[in-house]
Amino acid sequence: MPLPFVPLALRIGLAAVAGYGFARWAGLRAGEGRRDQRAEDALDDLDEGLFLHRTASGAFPEARQQNASLRLKRIIGFRGREWEIDAGLIARLRFRERRQ
Repeated sequence: MPLPFVPLALRIGLAAVAGYGFARWAGLRAGEGRRDQRAEDALDDLDEGLFLHRTASGAFPEARQQNASLRLKRIIGFRGREWEIDAGLIARLRFRERRQ
């Protein structure tokens, strides 16, 4: 009777080995990253919600810049436990003309 489970076990094992290999590969390719206290403070100072804004047209004529900020702060209850989610994001998209 255990014979029908062998192909299923092989597939699960193959998926586990592939996942482990991918995790190791991704870990080796990832950089150290950096933690900057100024950036941490800026994320803590964000207001809740999504905000989009751009530079004034005359401020930087050579660079058009669009900025976005997002903050989501929620408390979620699940099985008698409470989890606080605090997500912050600051993004910048800049187009600049390059002359050669």
